[in-house]
Amino acid sequence: MNTASISDEAVPRQLQPAEGSASAPASSAPIVITSGEPAGIGPDICLSLAGRTFSRPLIILGDERLFAERAARRGLAIDGLPIRHVPLRAPCTPGRLDVRHAAYVLEMLDLAIAGCLAGEFAALVTAPVYKGIINEAGLPFTGHTEYLAAKSGTPQVVMMLVGAGLRVALATTHLPLRQVPDAITAASLASTIRILHHDLQTKFGIAKPRILVAGLNPHAGEDGHLGREEIEIIAPTMAALRAEGLDLVGPLPADTLFTPGVLAGSDAQLAMYHDQGLAVLKYAAFDTGINVTLGLPFIRTSVDHGTALALAGSGQASPHSLWAAIEAAAEMAAAVCAPAKR
Repeated sequence: MNTASISDEAVPRQLQPAEGSASAPASSAPIVITSGEPAGIGPDICLSLAGRTFSRPLIILGDERLFAERAARRGLAIDGLPIRHVPLRAPCTPGRLDVRHAAYVLEMLDLAIAGCLAGEFAALVTAPVYKGIINEAGLPFTGHTEYLAAKSGTPQVVMMLVGAGLRVALATTHLPLRQVPDAITAASLASTIRILHHDLQTKFGIAKPRILVAGLNPHAGEDGHLGREEIEIIAPTMAALRAEGLDLVGPLPADTLFTPGVLAGSDAQLAMYHDQGLAVLKYAAFDTGINVTLGLPFIRTSVDHGTALALAGSGQASPHSLWAAIEAAAEMAAAVCAPAKR
């Protein structure tokens, strides 16, 4: 693998908001929640918000009748649940997917994105969607992250999972392992780290974030004996970014990066591929972990689970990830309006 150079032409410096990006949310602006796939557990976990208080007001996008029907199954009241009505196109049965619901799911996202960009909402929290049924409806959809990026004109986003005191960002996401090394270039890695650093400052209020960076290979390549990506790509990229003032540690062996002694004093960890970082995160915070999308011109958090169709309408779905996503969004919105710390 050839060493790629890190030039201003090759790597956009995303240390400032993009032109036309949203301004900071008002201190009283609500958090908007899209209730996701109507046949899944999204409406169920949103029902858990009735009577709960957060540091910011909430607005839930979804069909009022759907919520009423789902609440009636469990003998719950929805009085006071802050629903902004978005009508379904067809009746909904819990656990049964229907292509007629696809446009409804995307309409909620479009309304939420527009509100965030206009400053009406302080942050967006998303309940899970079912990608397959949206595509079956003839609406190309790779996932929430890609959709939000395209709709907001964002050239690159970074996936970060948060939970149990960890902030684990990913240099690559949903790729087969054999494709990962080729996807890690100097340009892509530098851009990812810059986005991570920038959002830790602007959305988490950390003035001088310290980021631990994992190596790709076992033992971080062991001086090239177990792979040369650390020598040819990762270490030179980190050196160039340190010269810009970023506080980066690594490349570190991934098998020891997440031990308490190494983690001490760090603000985020960057894994080279999906399971390298998320296996640890999900072990540590399976029920309370959340997804944060970095690089967007607004705050977006999400539950870290799927639609769980088999649990829809049963009352057995855990709302803890949703609560954690809302709390994190509220904290991030507050950080946007406050001076950075440390």
